Order: sequence, then structure tokens, then C-alpha cells
Amino acid sequence: FPSFRGWLSKAKSGCQKKYQQILKNKSMNFLKKNWLTLLLTAFLLSILLIPSFKEFVQRQILMKPSLEKVENEVTFSPEELNLQLKGVNVPDANLADFKDKLIFLNFWGTWCPPCRAEYPSIQKLYDAKKDKVQFVLIAMQDQEEAVKKFLAENRYTTPVYLATSPISEKMLPKSFPTTYIIGKNGRILKKEQYASDWDSDSVHQFIDSFSKF
Repeated sequence: FPSFRGWLSKAKSGCQKKYQQILKNKSMNFLKKNWLTLLLTAFLLSILLIPSFKEFVQRQILMKPSLEKVENEVTFSPEELNLQLKGVNVPDANLADFKDKLIFLNFWGTWCPPCRAEYPSIQKLYDAKKDKVQFVLIAMQDQEEAVKKFLAENRYTTPVYLATSPISEKMLPKSFPTTYIIGKNGRILKKEQYASDWDSDSVHQFIDSFSKF
């Protein structure tokens, strides 16, 4: 009888393994057919039973308008770029003419000491990057003759303009100098509201990284 008992034990073990395999296969098939339903059920239960998860989902849903608002704040619209410019040492233009280019937009004045201080670095940047960047320097609260005299005395050749149409509230400088580097389609890539060294290595690298596109 010992041999019979051994056979019976092996047979029993084999049946158990086969039964377990059948259950496993059925479970896998059920999961494959119903995974989406199970996922949605788990998602809904999480919202109902976990307050912190419910708050997270609500924030994500409400975030879309906020993201759109941020996008509007960091982009000049076509209407805001529609700024008529009278050229002082270049032909007249409209800022929107340059919307497909990288734009260096600077608001300054001959009466502004910090503007005068940063101007040599702008000229150097212009000499180095004028083939990659459209420079637009707008003299504010200034007389055209005073601007021409300033440019001639210092032998500056950067393109300078006077605005002849209203400047949008978003673009209008609150202090001088104010500089924007604007990407294609009006995206504001950089904004500075004080005098800077525009001929620094970091500025050159920044411009090179965007002028490739």
C-alpha cells in the first residue's frame, strides 16, 4: 500500500496545481476583458473615499483656465504686436512685421542714465547677432532730434524707432530701461526691467539657443 499512497499523494498534488492554474487563467482573462471597468471603478472609489485625491482631481480640472491665463500673460497677441513705428535711423515699420523672428525689444530714453549705461552692451550684441535677431529700440518720452544727436555722438547703429500708435498695457514699460526678448509668434522669452550687460556670455548663449529654431 505504500506505493499506492504515494501515487495518490502525487495525483492529489497534481490536481491542486491544475486547479490553481485554471483559476489563474480565468483571473487573467477576466482582468484582460475588464481592466478598463476596474480602473474606472477604482478611480471613482478613490474620489469618493479619499478626500485628498478628490481635491487633487478638482485642482487638475480647474487648472486648465489658469494655464490659459498664464499662456496669455507670457505671450504678446497679434493685436499687442500691432505697434506702428517711425524709424529714426531706419525705415518705418510695424512690430508685427517681425513676428516670425526673434526680437530684441528695448524701451529706453536719452534722458535715462541707466539706459545710456547699458547702451554700449546693446550695440555690441547688435554687432554680433544682427543676422539672427531683429533689434527694435523704442525711444520713449524723447524728441527725435535728441535721439539722432545721441546716436551720432556715440556712433551707435542699432535700429531705433519712435512709437506712433498706442502701446498695449502688457507691453508698456513701468520702468526704464525695459527689455523683452520675444520668440516667434509673440512668446516672451525674457524680460528685464533694469539695466543689464547685454554682451555677456549668458545672453549670447540664450539667444543662440532660441535663434536655431
